[in-house]
Amino acid sequence: MRILIDIGHPAHVLFFKNSIHLLKQQGHQVLVTSREKDITNVLLGKLGIEYISLSTQGDGSVISLAKELIVRNFKLYQQVKIFRPDVMAAIGGIFISHVGKLTGIPALVFYDTENATLQNALTYPFSSCVIVPRCYQGWLPKKRSLSYAGYHELSYLSPEYFTPDKRKAIKNGLSETRNTFFIRIVSWQANHDIGEHGWDYELLDWVIEKLSPEGKIIISSEKVLPQQYSEYFYTGDLADVHHLMAYCRAFIGESATMASESAILGVPAIYAAITGRGYTDEQEARYGLVRNVRILNKTNIDEAIIWALNLKKQDVKLNKERLLSDTIDVVQFVVEKIKTYAKKS
Repeated sequence: MRILIDIGHPAHVLFFKNSIHLLKQQGHQVLVTSREKDITNVLLGKLGIEYISLSTQGDGSVISLAKELIVRNFKLYQQVKIFRPDVMAAIGGIFISHVGKLTGIPALVFYDTENATLQNALTYPFSSCVIVPRCYQGWLPKKRSLSYAGYHELSYLSPEYFTPDKRKAIKNGLSETRNTFFIRIVSWQANHDIGEHGWDYELLDWVIEKLSPEGKIIISSEKVLPQQYSEYFYTGDLADVHHLMAYCRAFIGESATMASESAILGVPAIYAAITGRGYTDEQEARYGLVRNVRILNKTNIDEAIIWALNLKKQDVKLNKERLLSDTIDVVQFVVEKIKTYAKKS
């Protein structure tokens, strides 16, 4: 069986890495096409996954995204004609859905971001199947969608695939004597971020001031921050960041993905961003592991920080165990769906 997996973001590498490994173990041929965004290709290289890079992320404007769409679709079409896959899979899936429609090759789109309205409008009508977590709150194409009990982040952080190593956590910045807090700032340049904005420096300063008496602060940022924050920058190995996160006292930031990762690792998470996600909503309502803050002011974030600091470790552990028992093996599910649709073609 010949399978093409299109990757456009570092998180996509993590989502598919175990599925790629399992598919290759089973004797299938897998072609990975990638995109120059942040550390996407670096991660693929570190994991020993061969890839063909097709495009580079622009400045986040509508014009740059449109240009990339045209260029990448053309280059992906060329690779498809050479490789002749039986099925294609991707997160978001805008490129494989268009090329799949042109070539008649099944395109499986895995997604969990409801507010990517423009991308979804350009993708879902052309996809063979859109596969989402059960908590997904957005529009889906009738008779061409599936849902499952789980989250993208389980594909690489569930206990079957990841064991936190405290030695690696300490090596990458975890304090051995104090609480450690992890802050994540995003760049707001993805296609689903058009028109959105995040924290200003006044709010970041306030969060640092609030958390500093409680422990060590580590900041990871997609965008370049002023040097005044340099003492807090994460300088560890990017491939080991989840070992660090697993031992933090709490997470706070603009990344829904990292909030979900923290919840799965059993770390209280504050997702402080204007735009919500179905999965972090569920992780708050069903498991009490996330606090979603939609209105970005000091009062709301202060309440969320107090919530995180007051949580008992035993309660967090029990909630994490309940989350894991309620959800499926996402890797096995992904592999099964890819193989199923390849057989249909």
